[in-house]
Amino acid sequence: MASSEENSSLFPIFILTIMALPLVPYTILRLCRAVSKKTKSIHCHCSICLRSGKYRKSIFKRISNFSTCSNMTLVLLWVIMGFLVYYIKHISHEVQPFEPFGILGLEAGASDSEIKKAYRRLSIQYHPDKNPDPEAHKYFVEFISKAYQALTDPVSRENFEKYGHPDGRQGLQMGIALPQFLLNIDGASGGVLLLGIVGVCILLPLMMAVIYLSRSSKYTGNYVMHQTLSTYYYFMKPSLAPSKVMDVFIKAAEYMEIPVRRSDAEPLQKLFMVVRSELNLDLKNIKQEQAKFWKQHPSLVKTELLILAQLTRESGSLSSALQGDFKHVLELAPRLLEELMKMAVIPRSPQGHGWLRPAIGVVELSQSIIQAVPLSARKASGASTEGIAPFLQLPHFSEAIVKKIGRKKVRTFQELQDMTALERAELLTQAAGFSPAEAQDVEVVLEMMPSVEIEITCETEGEEGIQEGDIVTMHAWISLKRGNGLTAALPHAPYFPFHKEENFWLLLADPVSNDVWMSQKVSFMDEAAAIMAASKAIQDAKEGSGTSVKETSTAVREAVEKVRNGSRLVMGKFQAPAEGNYNLTSYCLCDAWIGCDKKASLKIKVLKRSRAGTRGAVVDEGLAVDDGVEEEEEEEEGYDDYESEYSEDGEDDGGKEKRNGKLANGAVRGQGSSSSEGSDTEEE
Repeated sequence: MASSEENSSLFPIFILTIMALPLVPYTILRLCRAVSKKTKSIHCHCSICLRSGKYRKSIFKRISNFSTCSNMTLVLLWVIMGFLVYYIKHISHEVQPFEPFGILGLEAGASDSEIKKAYRRLSIQYHPDKNPDPEAHKYFVEFISKAYQALTDPVSRENFEKYGHPDGRQGLQMGIALPQFLLNIDGASGGVLLLGIVGVCILLPLMMAVIYLSRSSKYTGNYVMHQTLSTYYYFMKPSLAPSKVMDVFIKAAEYMEIPVRRSDAEPLQKLFMVVRSELNLDLKNIKQEQAKFWKQHPSLVKTELLILAQLTRESGSLSSALQGDFKHVLELAPRLLEELMKMAVIPRSPQGHGWLRPAIGVVELSQSIIQAVPLSARKASGASTEGIAPFLQLPHFSEAIVKKIGRKKVRTFQELQDMTALERAELLTQAAGFSPAEAQDVEVVLEMMPSVEIEITCETEGEEGIQEGDIVTMHAWISLKRGNGLTAALPHAPYFPFHKEENFWLLLADPVSNDVWMSQKVSFMDEAAAIMAASKAIQDAKEGSGTSVKETSTAVREAVEKVRNGSRLVMGKFQAPAEGNYNLTSYCLCDAWIGCDKKASLKIKVLKRSRAGTRGAVVDEGLAVDDGVEEEEEEEEGYDDYESEYSEDGEDDGGKEKRNGKLANGAVRGQGSSSSEGSDTEEE
């Protein structure tokens, strides 16, 4: 067994090795990610977004982004490693092998006279009679005397030259890389060692396991509390109007945990008077309505008022204490709205369908929160069935500006988009009184807004028609284009204080029965993931249908090219319902922009399953038709579209959708119209 001093010198080396094994590869991984991470220069460059500070990389923001808990821990560990390296380097002499020639300052093979001269010279310097320093005495006895003896004694010198040690051949030595005080297992040292072993090996892993299990049992994979999902599932109703979605949204358990301080009472009262018009209170019984509002749970009152402060852009008047709560509410909003959307489209009916009306309401609430536009702005006004909400998301626009350009016969947002850049600039500078710089800001945002096209087919694989009970496969290509040529981009949202990626929800729904047959979230941010998903989906579909390898490869290459050109493939399966004609609508709803929602009509004919399992006849367009059923009869069937409660009834739009829809076996390619154009819902 090695000496205790030698064991103690090995302990820092042992700790350094244990730290370096995980720390070095983890640091390399972090550096590679930092180098490969793309700078998000895909945001809006209008003056309002630049002034908002969301994308400004100031030195303070860089420091705050770097000074995260993980980064600071990483830096601290590297500092400790540097200290250990320095310490090991300066104590390395303790573990150096015995070198008598080096101790006496001689070269190997020196003569006896040279050895004696060197010994006398060092004796004058380190001998106790000449130097009273205790360290000099120790060095003289342990090193100089032993070195002189090893080189002057014939046996010791022969052993040193032969075996490298004055005592001859040495056996294998083993040591324990622990501090010396831990090796003396007696009294207090033994207790310290025992406590250390129990704490590190038992208590620490147990504590980490308890923390992990308690957190995992409280939150889902999307970092949303299980209690929130239960609440959303319970309060979600099929007839839930968009104006009522807010009441369900604020009941999240995360919002119920927001502290309500006594000092918040007065600022909340002032905020209530500012946003009261957005609460839809009955003016005839305003006192009773106000009393009823304040009797709610304090957290519900506070959360709703803070969200309304975002919708009305009154957050600047909040107190410093409420500012923190306000940002916390908005930070949680995107993922809570996503979970609320999932609760709306989750299969509820025996046929496995979700609900369309609350799904549209959730998306409208998400759009309003991101763009800071009141829900009341969606109410139809004048010739516009979509309200003034799309206008208000543009920079420098207000209700007064909308009225000014309305006098110039520009009453809908689509009419503003259809104008040329020169015509828009002339309209905004002359009619609205914008400066050239403000008009350019509007142009920048309009070029950022996405335009979506939907190309969707529904078919039974390997069959020509669709019979009741068949597993129907839906293929949908969603293509996105912008005026500035980008595919992936962050939305113009200067009043939302956090980064928000735009997401789309594809819904295949029956607006008459309020059923959502299929739903899928779509993102255009990660092109690599979209290429992999589309390639695998096309390859599996082609191989399943028995297509040759060459045709499969061609189809995969075409799909990859479409993805690179700004399209995304969405696939899903559902069971064909009972026999009949179904007028479906495919909705592509954006959760960040107002006025960019698109839809396309889709007609599906489901045949009665024959006893022999034969398929029905198929018309030229691909729609299977029973004998004796005329195509004109299908055209005469009522087709009710679906719309937010904030829009007026569009009398002619429904008919236009019927005439423009392509009749096929669940196949349609639609340019899509805004979901707020020509869609109809009854007021709740």
